[in-house]
Amino acid sequence: MSEHDCDVLVIGSGSGGLSTAIAARHAGLDVRVVEKEAVFGGTTAFSGGVLWIPGNPHCPAAKQDTREAARRYMAAETGEFFDAESVDAFLDNGPKMLEWFERETAVKFVPTLYPDYHPTVDGGVDIGRSVLAAPFDIRGLGADMARLRPPLKTITFIGMMFNSSNADLKHFFKATKSFTSFRYVVKRLALHVAELLRYGRGVQVTSGNALAARLAKSALDLGVPIWTSSPARRLLVEGGAVRGAVVHRDGADVTLRARLGVVLACGGFPHDEARTAQAYPHRHRGGEHLSPVPAGNTGDGIRLGEEAGGRFDIRFPNAAAWMPVSRVPGAGAEPGTDGVFVHLLDRYKPGVIGVTRSGERFCNESESYHDVGAAMIEANKGAGDTAAWLICDHTTLGKYGLGYVKPAPVPHGRFLRNGYLLKGDTLQALAAQAGIDPEGLARTVAAYNTDATRGEDPAFGRGRTSFNRYLADPEHRPNPCVAPVAQGPFYAVKLLMGDLGTFDGLSTTVQGQVLRRDGSAIDGLYAVGNDRASVMGGNYPGAGITLGPNMTFGWMLGRHLAQAARADGAGVPARPSAAQAAPALATAEEQRRAA
Repeated sequence: MSEHDCDVLVIGSGSGGLSTAIAARHAGLDVRVVEKEAVFGGTTAFSGGVLWIPGNPHCPAAKQDTREAARRYMAAETGEFFDAESVDAFLDNGPKMLEWFERETAVKFVPTLYPDYHPTVDGGVDIGRSVLAAPFDIRGLGADMARLRPPLKTITFIGMMFNSSNADLKHFFKATKSFTSFRYVVKRLALHVAELLRYGRGVQVTSGNALAARLAKSALDLGVPIWTSSPARRLLVEGGAVRGAVVHRDGADVTLRARLGVVLACGGFPHDEARTAQAYPHRHRGGEHLSPVPAGNTGDGIRLGEEAGGRFDIRFPNAAAWMPVSRVPGAGAEPGTDGVFVHLLDRYKPGVIGVTRSGERFCNESESYHDVGAAMIEANKGAGDTAAWLICDHTTLGKYGLGYVKPAPVPHGRFLRNGYLLKGDTLQALAAQAGIDPEGLARTVAAYNTDATRGEDPAFGRGRTSFNRYLADPEHRPNPCVAPVAQGPFYAVKLLMGDLGTFDGLSTTVQGQVLRRDGSAIDGLYAVGNDRASVMGGNYPGAGITLGPNMTFGWMLGRHLAQAARADGAGVPARPSAAQAAPALATAEEQRRAA
């Protein structure tokens, strides 16, 4: 068995792991990153690329916002799981982290106007605390472009990516109504098709794909090797301390010894069947769950941490960031497989409502995906299957689309044929197709329409908050979230439960050191990202509450490890020069040899 030495070994290549690696390497440490899958980027590459960082320099309301208000908001949102020490560390270091990455690395951000998800809660704000990864040309990765995880297929259009908070989507929705938008869309499509023909994928990436690419480029520019297709088998534990790991690479086991520590950054446990059956209430009662996050997130970090003595508990009221999803026949990453569509935008649009099998509405459809998911789980508490249906009429379908079905003029016949989109000339006929109670659906729509014609929703209050309105249709009056479901034929898409990642994780110190059940810290073992228990306590206060803390605590951990190296007298090598820290090597094979 071959053996290698380093200062820090990071297991996992998402935002938490790469932030740790970059900060530690920038301070002069010898860092290696290993990733079990053939591509790097983790769940970050599938995400929206948004970070929730109160007090960040990009926030247009930063001068009006205060740290005290953000702290009150987090206290209200986390309730009994409010961790004052971790929250204070996050609020103090988040803006510093953001400024440091923009100053020292290829990671850049742009502002957004996202409101907090619950802006009426004490400390919440109407112009939010979220920033977005700046778009990126992945040709800057050189040959390693091929190792960047592609975006989630079902949220692209022929592989082209969009930012939900920029002008792209608005132009695509208006392409048949505005010459300016039509010209914009034609130009975007032409450039994208040219990229596909030349590179086999879009190279102008946005959202989480841009963040993952920028982080990877920053790590590679500093000379951090990223070993893909290299799963960690077990940790090396000597005298109760973690001193490295055994990694499987190129068909053989390799021992990687880490002088300062091993960092678990494996993305939580959304594809760990045993743990999710225990932690997810709808799975516990036999319901289906479809997670769109990478299939490699099988709880490896949690398992490795527990084997070394770390504490893991299912404790939060919501074990994961819930996301209503739909199964799309034939749209998977591999030919002949089904895809998972995440319902990020359609629920906010006027003329779209959600109902259970009884035909009744169960929530404000324009709340966050997590809130709608939690309401969906609660509404199906007495049923074996946790499901709901989004309903709209012909006018709404043509204007906004529904789920994976695109708005006019994109044809939708194939989705009727494969069963993804259901259709009925009447509400009763649609209900029969979907397995919904016909009388219940007709009664619900009639009651909803009575008020919706005036732009009102007294049952659930759609459109009353700035967040409700943010992703709706600002041109629809008087309420951008509310319109009748009136003009047949009618359509439906079935929703199932999914997630964007898990909240429960290993217990750690604020710095990230993994704790045993007796509260003592395990020497040499750390956790970041979704392998660490969320500072949000199982709630979802705003856009980017996963990536914001993940990068903040990762950056803090990288700097903490460098400080520990200085404290133990071993010293830290000088920061690598630009010449020493060569950019992404010319070929992936050269990088492998250099590592």
